[in-house]
Amino acid sequence: MNTGNFVGRLLLATLLLVSGFANIAAADRFCTPFLNGKVKQSVLDTMLHAAKKGYLYRVQSATSEVKFCIDSKFSHVEGRFKDIEGGIAMQSGIENRGQALLSIDVDSVSASNALVEKVIKSGTFIDVEHYPEILFVSTGFEWLIGTSGVVKGNLTLHGVTRPVTFNVKLSDVKGSKVGNSDTILIKMTVPISRADFGMTKRKLLVSDSVKLCMNVQAKRTNLSCTQCHNE
Repeated sequence: MNTGNFVGRLLLATLLLVSGFANIAAADRFCTPFLNGKVKQSVLDTMLHAAKKGYLYRVQSATSEVKFCIDSKFSHVEGRFKDIEGGIAMQSGIENRGQALLSIDVDSVSASNALVEKVIKSGTFIDVEHYPEILFVSTGFEWLIGTSGVVKGNLTLHGVTRPVTFNVKLSDVKGSKVGNSDTILIKMTVPISRADFGMTKRKLLVSDSVKLCMNVQAKRTNLSCTQCHNE
């Protein structure tokens, strides 16, 4: 037997096996933030069905972020969350039936300097220790004209869940209608009230109004999740 060929085949088989396990792990991680009753099973089933049919777009965390802006008595503060998981089920031609599911790791927040970042994470504001994630589950899509529309849903922040309506721009990477593109860009903005989500501390120093801006890039995937489905 040619030793070189044998070693080459062994390495190839190992790489394929590792790749297979990586895909399974990636699929499992998709549902991880939404288990333990955080999201209805029917929503997860919608995402699985979309994956099987080829119209599930999974959030690309490396190229996605959620920004927020708030005014204080002393300055204008901006921050961003970089760790985002989830996806958008969006079948071409019937976009109004789409489903968005997003989870944001609160501890991934960053700000202009370390002191501001520490204050944002503290119990005075978003309280990372007790409320480690932000969750958004859409309840309805409405496309108004071209690539613009609104997405309604439930936002869970600081342990409180409230309905919100995001203004949305949805396009492919070139700024055109999604069509059959494998990668989509979603820009979502909404003003929220800190008090509505139980964040009432320092109200004399910090504005109650906060603007959330999500810039999400998502890629078409056919991964399923063995954690929340038996199929």
